Amino acid sequence: MRKGLLIVFSGPSGSGKDTVLEQAAGRDQNLRVSVSATTRPPRHYEVDGKNYYFISKEAFQSMMEADRFLEYAQYS
Repeated sequence: MRKGLLIVFSGPSGSGKDTVLEQAAGRDQNLRVSVSATTRPPRHYEVDGKNYYFISKEAFQSMMEADRFLEYAQYS
């Protein structure tokens, strides 16, 4: 199996994470952007499978129990 380097971009909403990722991915075809899953409803401009995977709370719980996430967080 070929190993790569995992880079995590983290910051508050609206800080420009998506802009940085889009620019970097556009310059280097070896970069891949992972798509996170969320139980919140999509915003009008978001596309399922591109911005996030929009799934039910039940599906999320099932995926957690099956150890299908590298990491996850729950917010109230």
